[in-house]
Amino acid sequence: MKKNIFAFIIAASLGFMSCEDFIEHEKRGVQDLDNYFKTDTECRDFVIDLYKRALLNNDWQPIAHTRITNETATDDAWMGNTGQSTDGFSPASEYLITPNRMGYLTDLFKERYKNIMACNIAINSIPEAPISEDKKKSYVGEALFCRAYNYLDLVGNFGGVPLVLKMLSSNDMNLGRSSKEEIYQQIENDLKSAVHMVNTTYGSEGKGRATVWTCTALLARVSLYQEKWKEAYHYADTTIMNSGCKLEPDFLDIWNVNNHNGIESLIEVQTSPEVGKILGNPLSTLCGGRGESLENFPSKDPNDIMDGWGWGVPTSDLENCYLSEEDEIRRRSTITVCGDAVYGDEDLNPTYVFDLAQNKSGRVIRKYYIPIATRRTLEDKRYNAPLNTPIIRLAEMYLTRAEAAFHLGMFDEAMNDVDIIRARVKLSPKKGTVTGNEILYAIWKERRMELAFEGLRLFDIRRQIDPVTNQPVIAGLFGPNGSFVRYNMYESTDQYETSNLKELQNKGINFDINKHLVWPIPQSEIDRSFGTVTQNPNY
Repeated sequence: MKKNIFAFIIAASLGFMSCEDFIEHEKRGVQDLDNYFKTDTECRDFVIDLYKRALLNNDWQPIAHTRITNETATDDAWMGNTGQSTDGFSPASEYLITPNRMGYLTDLFKERYKNIMACNIAINSIPEAPISEDKKKSYVGEALFCRAYNYLDLVGNFGGVPLVLKMLSSNDMNLGRSSKEEIYQQIENDLKSAVHMVNTTYGSEGKGRATVWTCTALLARVSLYQEKWKEAYHYADTTIMNSGCKLEPDFLDIWNVNNHNGIESLIEVQTSPEVGKILGNPLSTLCGGRGESLENFPSKDPNDIMDGWGWGVPTSDLENCYLSEEDEIRRRSTITVCGDAVYGDEDLNPTYVFDLAQNKSGRVIRKYYIPIATRRTLEDKRYNAPLNTPIIRLAEMYLTRAEAAFHLGMFDEAMNDVDIIRARVKLSPKKGTVTGNEILYAIWKERRMELAFEGLRLFDIRRQIDPVTNQPVIAGLFGPNGSFVRYNMYESTDQYETSNLKELQNKGINFDINKHLVWPIPQSEIDRSFGTVTQNPNY
């Protein structure tokens, strides 16, 4: 019943579709807005579904594929799979994206608005539900958090977008774009309201739901993205001091299948190996080793095989970043090289092998890896991988506070936070060894090593302004003279990347600072609005 009502009200409220997409029929035995939200269970189930669709869609392509697409548009990841068509990833990864050729990013705009519409329904309808005031308040706050999260993804990818805060009528279908600043302001408004509405904890039944501290943490991220340094410091500090979260003693445990919702997690996508349901983590298959199969490796036990699709493989440039700091813990927790023992699973997988002919870099993402012991318990490894995905965790707050502290002239405080993060992975402190702009570079380097493949790298290198060049960091990495492009084309001696040229070494050479700080609006959305929604510059 829940799925029926969700599908119905999304279709009924979605303004970003043409009129011919809807044909009215008499509905028998189907709930609609007049007879839904009548019980606590209905309200709760509806809100829980908002998280599933906002954070990491179980339908895979709309959210999971686009998340990896953005990773491949950075210096951290190649497209990777050189044995299949790259059409879904190549437009963004190669910076040849156009409004009519966006690959997996095509549907992101639409999917985010579907979820926003559902959030609006909850925000407008639940206050009238015949349930306790405390429950109503909490559910609406959670819907506000989800709406803010959706808009943050939209503004990060596309810049200014239409601002929709109600259930749309036919007269509202052709909304134009609001500015980037207006979208950010609404995100802040939603989160600041949600802080006073959501609970501080939901107990064992509330894992994966927004709490007060999830909202302050997202406010810290939003403030950082806007260079609101005082606010970023305040919200990060508030979260660190009051959330009750602690850094995991062992970095590897953050992505441990047996450590869901650990002490560092502020919110993460919930997964389950439940038989007959697609409740697993799609990233484990999407980014798993391609060609990990009995055909290629007949000596393996069939129960140990989890043949992945091989997308979004780590670059040697990222691995070199760890090596330059002698950071073995985070390197091996983030990257597994073909033929090496899997960190933390050495006994059962002492030589992780996959088809090198189909892997650009000879590497895979360790954070998404499913251990052998867990694989042996799964009925369907592709759809039941029980690996939660962290969305916000405490280490990000330390690094946000550090970056804000730098810009506020609090250099010692900034390096204290950096060294807290380094101490966890047994690295020596840097405080006192760097000064001036080197402090900022050290903070950014820690963010890259700590948060690799957690969905933040593209947004970071777009927003970070190099204090020497006064240009976004991404402009120094990509383009014909970008350091990442030059490394791959002229300096790299990596045995895997330089020998597998099915994916070209000039990754990022087509980057253009005049347009690629945001993605284009899909042409289908512009057409659907009859031109009211305008295109980003130079596309």
